[in-house]
Amino acid sequence: MTDPKLELLTPDNCQLIFIDHQPQMAFGVQSIDRQTLKNNAVALAKAAKLFDIPTTITTVETLGFSGHTYPELLGVFPEHPILERTSMNSWDDQKVRDALAKNGRKKVVVSGLWTEVCNNSFALSAMLEGGYEIYMVEDASGGTSQAAHDYAMQRMIQVGIVPVTWQQVMLEWQRDWARKERYDGVMAIVREHSGAYGMGVDYAYTMVHGADERVAHGPRLDPIAA
Repeated sequence: MTDPKLELLTPDNCQLIFIDHQPQMAFGVQSIDRQTLKNNAVALAKAAKLFDIPTTITTVETLGFSGHTYPELLGVFPEHPILERTSMNSWDDQKVRDALAKNGRKKVVVSGLWTEVCNNSFALSAMLEGGYEIYMVEDASGGTSQAAHDYAMQRMIQVGIVPVTWQQVMLEWQRDWARKERYDGVMAIVREHSGAYGMGVDYAYTMVHGADERVAHGPRLDPIAA
């Protein structure tokens, strides 16, 4: 029997869950620059929206401790319910189980805080009790130290959870540049969120292909020797 983890992620075979992308949780992250973390999570959200990936957003102790989910992330899914919990393990909340089951896809892409607590416990439980395949987005998740994050990732990998990165997931969904229906959308995410790669795309568009600049700006004044 073919291992289902050998199948590439497609827009039709997976779903996504964001776990606890909340300020108080982000304050404790030490394994990744926190602005980079937010950039990557929001980029993943935009990619999921572009490819119509069923997406679940869950939070813990919002008013009691953790604060509200990044507005940039919620802005991508303004219509989505936010599944509030008390347990550190999202799997312990029936609303989360029901949302995952309703989406009907066994491959679950996970982005959350913290790697060693909420991500780890959800991933192990969803695999054991729900029969899900878990794809952990390493660079859109974070732990309270580099060691905490790394050893949590190793623990999960040892039991078959698949490590991925946000851009890897998006480009796996795209797969072929001949698929033009979402090409421009992918490039827009790349240009805004992919650092030097995005700068290179902007450069190629404008300097090589003669496209207009991405934003309007004031006049460029010619040099005048002083």
